[in-house]
Amino acid sequence: MVKLRLTRAGAKKHPIYHVVATDSRSPRNGRFIERLGFYDPGQEPVAIRLDELRVQHWLGVGAQPTETVKRLISTFRRAQPAA
Repeated sequence: MVKLRLTRAGAKKHPIYHVVATDSRSPRNGRFIERLGFYDPGQEPVAIRLDELRVQHWLGVGAQPTETVKRLISTFRRAQPAA
């Protein structure tokens, strides 16, 4: 099963997280299929950048987001200006 989840990057005590599509059996910082964006909780305001088209693609083919990624996607969508 493909999952959308976070992988940790960045320096010690200053994490940055990448949102990735990965096999659910892979370790947290292991192999991934595609990098979809990032989340930096250390910035003010918190920085979230996602490739919305690729996120929609993965959700459309059945990928399951973790609770945290689901919350980040909804936060990202609310922060986007109305087109």
